[in-house]
Amino acid sequence: MDPQFITLEGGEGTGKSTQAKRLAATLQKRGIESVVTREPGGSPGAEQIRELLVHGEPGRWSALTETLLVFAARVDHVERTIKPALASGKWVISDRFTDSTYAYQGVARGTDREIIRRVQSAAIGDFKPNLTLVLDLPVSVGLERAKARAGSENRFEGFDVEFHQKLQQAFVDIARRNGERCVLLDAGGSEDDVAELIWQTVAKRFNL
Repeated sequence: MDPQFITLEGGEGTGKSTQAKRLAATLQKRGIESVVTREPGGSPGAEQIRELLVHGEPGRWSALTETLLVFAARVDHVERTIKPALASGKWVISDRFTDSTYAYQGVARGTDREIIRRVQSAAIGDFKPNLTLVLDLPVSVGLERAKARAGSENRFEGFDVEFHQKLQQAFVDIARRNGERCVLLDAGGSEDDVAELIWQTVAKRFNL
């Protein structure tokens, strides 16, 4: 089977990073090697840009500046991590990708969708995941989980509740508009329950 690019999306505290690692471990047990990565970040240069994005006051950057920073990091991530891994036969599992830009910088922060689309086209063309798992969770639960994490990077957590409500709805809308690629999953269960739900979805999609 050809290597696959899988992304996990959702608001703060939905468990994406944990579930990305769980999925990689399950694939490994079936003899499928994978790379777990994240955005913003995932390559040395992109990680440097991440530091600019996740620290400081919520209003540190305008929505457009934030969009451009995210895509600068994404170009490096795709060129130096994602595409080389896929070319070597490894699957790639990423905690966030372009859908997060449409949700965070677009819907929640107000950058025009067409501007994001144009930047995306220039930056990465039509490159996209084979499957996107959108983890959905009530805002109050997600924020509580996020704030309980050790060493939490809290710039985005510092935005108001309305911002996070917009985010949640944006991800639901993205999943519904892109049904051929996205699957909306309830992330409210236990870690094991969500991991099993994700595995069932991945196994069905790729006939594993």
